[in-house]
Amino acid sequence: MKYLVLFFMLPCLFFGQKSKSLDELSSSYAVKSFPILKELLSIPNDAFYPDFIEKNVVWCETAFGQRDFSTRRIATSTVPLLLAERKHKKAKKTVLIYLQIDGQPVDSTRWFQESPYKPVLKKKNSNDEWEAVAWDNIRNYQDHWRVFARSASDAKGPVAMFLAALDAAASVKIVPNYNIKVIMDFEEELGSPRLPDAVVKNADLLEADMLIIYDGPRHITNRPTLTFGARGIATIQLTTYGPRVPQHSGHFGNYAPNPALRLSKLLASMKDEEGKVIIPGFYDGIAIDSKTEKILRAVPDNEAQIKKRLQIAKTDKVGGYYQEAIQYPSLNIRGMQSGWIDEKVRTIIPGWARAEIDVRLVLESDPDRLLKLIKNHVANQGYYVVAGVPTEKDRLKHNKIATFTSEISYQSFRTDFDSEVGIWLRSALQNAFGQEPIMIRMSGGSIPISPFVTTLGIPAVTVPTVNRDNNQHSPNENLRLGNYREGIKTMIAILKEKL
Repeated sequence: MKYLVLFFMLPCLFFGQKSKSLDELSSSYAVKSFPILKELLSIPNDAFYPDFIEKNVVWCETAFGQRDFSTRRIATSTVPLLLAERKHKKAKKTVLIYLQIDGQPVDSTRWFQESPYKPVLKKKNSNDEWEAVAWDNIRNYQDHWRVFARSASDAKGPVAMFLAALDAAASVKIVPNYNIKVIMDFEEELGSPRLPDAVVKNADLLEADMLIIYDGPRHITNRPTLTFGARGIATIQLTTYGPRVPQHSGHFGNYAPNPALRLSKLLASMKDEEGKVIIPGFYDGIAIDSKTEKILRAVPDNEAQIKKRLQIAKTDKVGGYYQEAIQYPSLNIRGMQSGWIDEKVRTIIPGWARAEIDVRLVLESDPDRLLKLIKNHVANQGYYVVAGVPTEKDRLKHNKIATFTSEISYQSFRTDFDSEVGIWLRSALQNAFGQEPIMIRMSGGSIPISPFVTTLGIPAVTVPTVNRDNNQHSPNENLRLGNYREGIKTMIAILKEKL
């Protein structure tokens, strides 16, 4: 009988003398870490302002230093990357963890609070509207309450979760059997333009056996999720031209060509009515075989729910369903500008029209080839394509002119489900939540991870934790507190799981 009692005590003994369950531990440290979350979210982090970023770098140096990490700045031509490292006795392997610290720029006028950098606690009222709750009440929070602030979900929330998980693990003497390196990126929202070169120059410093990315939202069901890849991204700026400067539409309407109309037709020529790119060769090399189809179909998406959330009646037909759609490269118009609208509207023919385009990349597609296909398509529509502002000579000689500039930020990555890191993380989440995590082959979004995968030769998996309806990149970004608590639980479980 004595041995039987000891057997049932073993799960509690793991958590040390305090005998706290994983749920109790994560709940306790969620509350204890709310001041950390609030402090971190209160530091402006727009990467266009290096002075803001320096404050974030210093904060991270202090936070990780307090948890027995050594820290080192990796210099770039702008702001540094920050590497934090902690070694553990008898560790035979090293896990590299990627954290994003910067956030999207803000338009304060569209936030329903004093400042995007002053976190506000909110809950839904009887009219299903968000209303502020005094921050002191956060100690007695409910899972559906949320913290509204820039980067609450993307991606300072996961940073605070990780720090809380480290503290929770230390409190019950959980010591990972692997060494930890944490690389912090302060220019992710700019496309991490300095990251590839930094990884190449510091390959020895960043050497590891696998990479975990703490970023992104869980599956729409909000169940524990693992994502084994992400699309890459390239960008294009496309400008068409009319008169040298805007002209009176009464005097020159029907005479001077309108660049906005020309740009609209040019963009429309790239896709059919069902949203498929019709530039020949754009989708070459991508095939969904039966094995891949099984993986994609295993994701419990509810197509009707997705359409309701987006408030769309019909989807584009690049794929037959959501998971299939994001296995292909995309061509997306992310913004357009010409002339003036709203209260500034004027009766003019604009001097130019501009579209900003992003191209999401997959492993099977060569980014240079895709950009060349698009550029050639513009030329095939009768445009004289230049890389800068056209000269007077260009304007007088060529009827249709387009400025085309492009940049490849980073390529896609994809890791096998049955890789060592995949099996390890799957076991950690299964042990923590008592169910299999949702396994996603590739996310539609992009993370600047490919330099680590290609240069360091290590597999990478994303462990998303935040709520999907978080308004990331938009006004009123938020973090659901139930996700915050379960994110800490997830990270404690990973710290505990043996490699």
